[in-house]
Amino acid sequence: MIQYAYKARDKQGNLHENIIVSESEDAALKQLYDKGLYVVQIRKGKAGAAKSIFDINLDGYIAKLTGIGLKDVVVFCRQFSALVNAGIPIMRALNILSSQAENQALADILKQVRDEVEQGISLSDAFSRHPKTFDRLFISMIKAGETGGVLDEVLNRISGFMEYKARLSSKIKAAMAYPAVVTVFAVIIFFAMLILVLPRFSTIFARLGSELPLYTQVLINISEFLRSPSCIFLIIALISGWYGLTRIYATEKGKYFFDSLLLKIPVLGGLIQKISISRFTRTFGTLIKSGVPILTALEIVQDSAGNAVVTKAVRSIKEEIKQGGMIHTPLERSPVFPPMVISMIAVGEETGELDKMLAKIADFYDSEVESGIEALTSMLEPFMMVFLGGMIGAVIVGMYLPMFKIFEALQ
Repeated sequence: MIQYAYKARDKQGNLHENIIVSESEDAALKQLYDKGLYVVQIRKGKAGAAKSIFDINLDGYIAKLTGIGLKDVVVFCRQFSALVNAGIPIMRALNILSSQAENQALADILKQVRDEVEQGISLSDAFSRHPKTFDRLFISMIKAGETGGVLDEVLNRISGFMEYKARLSSKIKAAMAYPAVVTVFAVIIFFAMLILVLPRFSTIFARLGSELPLYTQVLINISEFLRSPSCIFLIIALISGWYGLTRIYATEKGKYFFDSLLLKIPVLGGLIQKISISRFTRTFGTLIKSGVPILTALEIVQDSAGNAVVTKAVRSIKEEIKQGGMIHTPLERSPVFPPMVISMIAVGEETGELDKMLAKIADFYDSEVESGIEALTSMLEPFMMVFLGGMIGAVIVGMYLPMFKIFEALQ
């Protein structure tokens, strides 16, 4: 049996501090709840016991370094939804989840949310005080669920949407992992051969005294430049160029320009377009179905669009709605949305089943994204092998060209 020091409030709001002996923290929480007490704080040990300077919360430090990932939020949403659907009160559900959370940083936040709700703050306002963990979409849906008295249904939708978001993110990361790793290794091998291996061959060529082929001489000049102090100017120029591009991309016009270019890239542009449509329709449809006001939903979709071209289209929809227009009208002027999507949205508006139409569009483009990612991955694999071989072969050819010339001279 373990001793737990706790602080709890009764139904009248009076604060109680005492010690309870139980088999586990969950069992202690259940005992206190059965007594009509709502736990504010609970920990092992005696009440008021001072912590030793050697009591290091290693899990807490690791959680702060790693942060709270999307997977942690997805697990929390699914568990929270299951507990509320089972009829467990919100306070007790937060107690259970805060004590069982594997991520210590998330557990600390849930305890803060629990304490704030216990003090009379609404659940949505309590979550909104942690914007780095719970985004605006999550908070708006919780608020809509509280207002409409359908929090359990909204939590189901949130958990489903978060799982969709995590699944899409993992697919994109998996598709990009292979080319990224191969590119990094190709560049490292290329520069290692250029800086470490080629100079040894250049000394041999110099002793022979024969004239080097132009291609080999160019490689040797590049190698000498990379090993000289002047190389720092190249590094500074590259860093400055990268910083300049990021600053340009941070502006509205710059982001729109680069995002428009991405959509025009063969194969990759089509995949980006499908991902943007899927994200837009899924997010917009989930918000509308959860009871979020349409203008608020559009603001959230605009912030989470991930593409400046889609953001501009959503902004146009907002202006159209404010003037009493239809959603599909501004989409006809956007280069992102194909006629099929626009027609389905128009039908959804006419029949009053916009959320269902948006869900169907999202489902269709989810399957399109999956097949697009598979096609892109299968196409990238041979391309990356050729790229890797070409990078290494470029240096090897430069090293062996003078040898062929020397053999010709000897003959």
